Amino acid sequence: MDWNGPNNPDDPRNFPFGTKLLGISSVTLLAFVSAFAGAIYAPAQEDVMKAMNCSSEVAMLPLSLNNLGMAFGPIVGAPLSEKYGRKTVYLATTPIFILFMVGAAVSQTISGLILCRFFGAIFGSPNISNASATILDYTYDTDRGSVLAVYYAIPTLAATVAPLAGGFVMIRTEDWRWTQWVPIILAGVLYCLAFFTKETYKAVILRRRAEQLGVKNSTSPEATAGKGVRHFIVVLFLRPVHMLFTEPIVFLASLYNGLLFGLLYAFVTSISWVFVHYYGFGRTGQALSYLGVTLGYMIACLPQVLIDRFYFQSRLRAWKQTHGQDARMPPEARLVSAMIGSVLLPAALLILSWTANFRVHWMVPIVFQGLLMFSCLLIYTGAGLFMLDTYGPLYVDIFLSCAFPLFTLQMFEALGVGWASTLLALLTLLLAPIPWIFWVYGPRIRQASRYETTS
Repeated sequence: MDWNGPNNPDDPRNFPFGTKLLGISSVTLLAFVSAFAGAIYAPAQEDVMKAMNCSSEVAMLPLSLNNLGMAFGPIVGAPLSEKYGRKTVYLATTPIFILFMVGAAVSQTISGLILCRFFGAIFGSPNISNASATILDYTYDTDRGSVLAVYYAIPTLAATVAPLAGGFVMIRTEDWRWTQWVPIILAGVLYCLAFFTKETYKAVILRRRAEQLGVKNSTSPEATAGKGVRHFIVVLFLRPVHMLFTEPIVFLASLYNGLLFGLLYAFVTSISWVFVHYYGFGRTGQALSYLGVTLGYMIACLPQVLIDRFYFQSRLRAWKQTHGQDARMPPEARLVSAMIGSVLLPAALLILSWTANFRVHWMVPIVFQGLLMFSCLLIYTGAGLFMLDTYGPLYVDIFLSCAFPLFTLQMFEALGVGWASTLLALLTLLLAPIPWIFWVYGPRIRQASRYETTS
């Protein structure tokens, strides 16, 4: 079955504006609070270390294992979404996420805190991984780039706002447990919005319509229990892993985006240390030291929207005029922002590191923190839109974010901010050619692909 015409009222793209606004806002806010809950722990590490009588490395595990849980989350969300719909996933997994966060807030042992945050992240992650797919359901090609450009900034913005908020929570309450209670309260309030949204997943909407009409929908992958299990194992688990190791685009883009996630959490865990040891900041200053990172992500939305509106959309209109209204434009046009960001990122890292190392006025490294995160989001958004247009939603680029917090602080302590950040800058420089390679050779690489969907 398919939509019975372009104006079908069941098609989420044709929903009233208010319905789409509520739906997109709801899933975006749930994605925000899920990422926020992970990173707000960062300023509490020292207090947890004292309260739980553990080492700094062990006290960092609740953050690292939270990030690992986020990477595994789509394994929970994807099959549930395929069978029951996207709305059901939000309604089913968010309460479990909240319950595990409550467990983290009342934990009396470090092992309990680690496990609760790990499993909480697994059930909070579908809010992030499903949100981009939900936005795809709502939008046509002409609007998709701008809407997703704003959305992509939200979870990463949450990861930078959270330490800022967590620092002030610690100042006000002097109790690390409130860094867990704050996202619990936010999640509970935002969860209520999801009840008023509508289902958007095409396969589920058509399957429900077929059931109402008494028509057997043979295209459903879950027509039998056996087919459902096979669909989960092959399509939702093995296929992404296979693509990661056989598709050059998936491997390189995931490696690059994984490094960006790693950089984000590297600075989440080390920024306050830098400003304490190099500038003598107190607790309030530590919280404010995240301001540059936060503003960088907020500002990065604007050029991405402008690139989409004035570059991509003009090319898309010209493409449809010459190739037909239903023709899909090659996805390489999405890479412009990633190419710009790939040049800015190593430069921002180097200037940030050495201005802090030589104790130039503290405002200078904060400004270049902003440029650093601005560059990261340009790359992440451009590469993400390119991947979505080429393959559809994939979730294989978060794993590095769980490893970076475990060694970043030790690396900064051993090498100093200058050489530690220079090492990170060299990594970004090694990967900088990736979007440029896709720009030149992307069509040729996609021709050899078994999975790409643009043709």
